[in-house]
Amino acid sequence: MSTATVTETGPDTAADASRSETPEKPLGGRFVAGAANYIDERTSLSGFVKELGRKIFPDHWSFMLGEIALWSFVVVLLSGTFLTFFFQASMVETHYNGSFLPLRGVEMSAALDSTLRLSFDIRGGLLVRQIHHWAALVFVAGIGVHMLRVFFTGAFRKPRELNWLIGFVLFVLAMAEGFTGYSLPDDLLSGNGLRIIDGIIKGLPIIGTWTSFLFFGGEFPGTAIVGRLYTLHILLLPAILAGLLVVHLMLMVINKHTQFAGPGRKNDNVVGYPMMPVYMSKMGGFFFITFGVIVLIAALFTINPIWNYGPYDPSPVSAGTQPDWYIGFADGALRLVPPHWEIVLWDRTWSFNILIPGGVFSIFLVIVAIYPFIEAWITGDKREHHIAQRPRNAPTRTAIGVAGVFFYAVLWAAASSDIIATHFWLTMEGVIHALQALLFIAPVLAYFITKRIALALQKKDREIALHGYESGRIVRLPGGEYIEVHQPVDQYEVVKLVDFETNEPLVVRPNDQGRIPWHENLRASISRWFFEDRLTPVTQAELEDARAHQHHALDHLAETEQAEIEGGAPAKDADDKS
Repeated sequence: MSTATVTETGPDTAADASRSETPEKPLGGRFVAGAANYIDERTSLSGFVKELGRKIFPDHWSFMLGEIALWSFVVVLLSGTFLTFFFQASMVETHYNGSFLPLRGVEMSAALDSTLRLSFDIRGGLLVRQIHHWAALVFVAGIGVHMLRVFFTGAFRKPRELNWLIGFVLFVLAMAEGFTGYSLPDDLLSGNGLRIIDGIIKGLPIIGTWTSFLFFGGEFPGTAIVGRLYTLHILLLPAILAGLLVVHLMLMVINKHTQFAGPGRKNDNVVGYPMMPVYMSKMGGFFFITFGVIVLIAALFTINPIWNYGPYDPSPVSAGTQPDWYIGFADGALRLVPPHWEIVLWDRTWSFNILIPGGVFSIFLVIVAIYPFIEAWITGDKREHHIAQRPRNAPTRTAIGVAGVFFYAVLWAAASSDIIATHFWLTMEGVIHALQALLFIAPVLAYFITKRIALALQKKDREIALHGYESGRIVRLPGGEYIEVHQPVDQYEVVKLVDFETNEPLVVRPNDQGRIPWHENLRASISRWFFEDRLTPVTQAELEDARAHQHHALDHLAETEQAEIEGGAPAKDADDKS
């Protein structure tokens, strides 16, 4: 066995020897390491990146709904950046002489002219336009379904009330961003949408006319509205949206992500995977999936074919025109208002056909925005909640949410009342009257039906937790008794079925003067209504008794079958006809 001797020769020679013994890093690795070290020495980002990389996030399919909104917003920004190089936000009149022959020579605004050229003369322009439009629709829908997930699982409770408010503002701003972009081409469809907005603004008492003049830069449609909407669409609204998204994600990291009940999952821990490398890889892959699906939809399905509508002219209104789905509620609310709701009072026209639906939906949006604070006031619950609830375990809240969804859905359907009438050969008046009735009946029915379903599902969960799943196998015991052999529930399922909390109605107590204020009586009454139907979670003693009974039955069944086998007769199920 040979031994190597190292001769100490000096610092330079020793350094050379050290370098010769240690393999050198590839050039790319040395560059990345050097760049990372350079940035860290000047920004001290390593601590933040290390902490963020160690952050644990729970895993559940519903948590991806928020990611759909995030990545579709990224697609909106990327595609929108391409479009800004070619779109002209000007209402200057010009004559189109591009590739689309049916409109050649037609007088139109520079905005529509540039949009047509973008669609037919710029390579890939039409595809990017449709990617942008579809991504905007998916963005708003993603925020909507993400908010529904947060609502139905109670993820808005302390300490996430502010994040709920931020999410609500994001939803409103996303609708505004979509509407401003939808109105930019200055075609007949978008012009009709702006005409509706102008009518709503002018319906405001006292300030309506002046506000319309200020908004449009003169009498509708004016010559400045496209440029103003363009500034809002590409500058102000995206900046606010991006800033609020950053704050929303930061609060999510600070407050921790909610998780569903399961073994080892408590209110003070998070069970899941670290941000790096697991979630970074999953998020990156999900971004490309979202991007690819949007591109596929944009390539296969035409949306907003402005060349079929032509330039905007205030005189004609096309039949069957509708705004994008997220603005449909406003159009539907206006259609459902009965006629003759305008009165002249104090020498002014009061358009209650605009004020009342606008006020009702404004109240609806305010209730949605402050609902976390309303529920906290009703329940008196000031604890932190990091375990997401199953919707069935909060029946009243779930019923309220479904009722709100039906209220929104009826208004949304009313925006297509003419399409419903023509496609199903119905009268327009009949469709409107049916939707007017549904606006009041559907939310009430949805509330009661949803609450009964949630309570029934709770009872089913309780039955499964105590007795297991029905196997369909009926056996007869020696004493003549028939029993069904139930399939036991594993420990994970048991925790999911029984690990939920229940609150009691608030108890009214007199104040220092020995009186109960009216608002406390009101609060107690609402609390009793909120918790009037509730089931107590299964206790550990009940679970142990049920398991003991089940084991006893299974042992008895095994002994019976063994005795029959030893006696020479096969064990029979009750449904065995042999």
